[in-house]
Amino acid sequence: MSFFRSLLAKYILIILLAISIVQVSYLGVAMFMLGISKTGSGEFSNEVLLESDIEEQWHAQAKSINNATDDAIAQLFQKWQAQYPTASMFWVSEEGTLLNTVNVKNQLPTKWTPAYTTKFIKERYGGDPFTVIAFLGDDVSNGFIVIELPREAFNPPLKKVYNNYGNFLIFGVIAVIVFFIVVSLLFFKGIRKRLLHLQEAMEIRDVDGLPIEIHVKKKDEIGQLEHSFNRMVCELRESKQRQQKEEQLRRELIANLSHDLRTPLTKVRAQSYSLSKEALSGEGKQALKAMETSIVNIDALIENLMSYTLLMASKYKLEPKNINVIRFVREHLTTWYPVFEREGFTIDIELQAFEHNEWHVDPLWLGRIFDNVFQNILRHANSGKFISVKTESTERYMAFIIEDHGNGMKNESNAKGAGIGLSIVDIMVKGMHLEWEINSNSSGTKIIIKNVIQSAKLGQ
Repeated sequence: MSFFRSLLAKYILIILLAISIVQVSYLGVAMFMLGISKTGSGEFSNEVLLESDIEEQWHAQAKSINNATDDAIAQLFQKWQAQYPTASMFWVSEEGTLLNTVNVKNQLPTKWTPAYTTKFIKERYGGDPFTVIAFLGDDVSNGFIVIELPREAFNPPLKKVYNNYGNFLIFGVIAVIVFFIVVSLLFFKGIRKRLLHLQEAMEIRDVDGLPIEIHVKKKDEIGQLEHSFNRMVCELRESKQRQQKEEQLRRELIANLSHDLRTPLTKVRAQSYSLSKEALSGEGKQALKAMETSIVNIDALIENLMSYTLLMASKYKLEPKNINVIRFVREHLTTWYPVFEREGFTIDIELQAFEHNEWHVDPLWLGRIFDNVFQNILRHANSGKFISVKTESTERYMAFIIEDHGNGMKNESNAKGAGIGLSIVDIMVKGMHLEWEINSNSSGTKIIIKNVIQSAKLGQ
């Protein structure tokens, strides 16, 4: 990816742009100040005033006036005012009378006494404004003239300009900073918007359950991330399609295999039936009985395998309806009672009526659930020789509890196929919106099949 298309390059450009604007702004202000300072006029003269020079010039020009007249003093004051517009000047005669005044802002007495003159000199000494007092000519009889300049008049020219135009510089810098912040916010807002769009694309699912691809607009880092995301979605879709094809092949293989196994199994069962009519020794009869038991187990395994395949392919049709589950389970147990009795099981059945005996379930599916559980007990819990089927009612659910005294599901068993059988139970229970639990240890196994009361579901 080209560096100039990256987000880093764009952000560096924003920073350089901000720095350039700041530099240009400072340069412009500096040129503006320099231009004003070089005008050579008024308070913005490029000459740096020195107190000693002002004092020396004022005394020299005052001493050169031997004939102190109003016109002579007025011309002197006009000359200095043209050069120093902020200066204030006045003339006090020998008798202490205030005569000519120029740009005097403070109230001055018309008659100066020695005490007031002393007080005035004391207040102005080293203070602001800068004050110079000079006698006229060589004779003190002409009185004295005074010039006052604000201390800021002695500041360097650029400082004078800054004092007058510094606010513009500050506001300019603030404006540049605000501009940089706004541009940065817009930049990162665009990045955030694209990232949120990518997050939304990750959360949205297509009809096949996979995320949808996103349109790539730019070729920066986020664009590369979007491109990688699209590539991942394509790979997931291809993987899922392969998985579906493999699953379909596996289901077809299991279905064909189950069908092919049933044919020789039927022949073996017919041959075992023929053998049972022959005169056999005790060992022969015992071997034949074991063979018949194996045939039954294999047939059950094939049936479970076929059912599991049909359930996973959603081809095991569910037709729920309202049935009286107490009556249904009681009638179903009558078909299994002789089987457990023949195996020597102790049977404990205690079916109490529920508050609502009717459940909305598929009778075939519910029957298959109990069949698989009972088959599992016969195969894995035969050593305990005990089965219990009871009902339980709470405020939350109604349930059937099936319990045995076997070695538990964690122990090894000679019979196989319990995993598929219980997987079928799990699929069917959830398919009919029921719940179930398995509690198993070395003392036995308890299976609880629950129908959660609707009000309890809404309260969760």
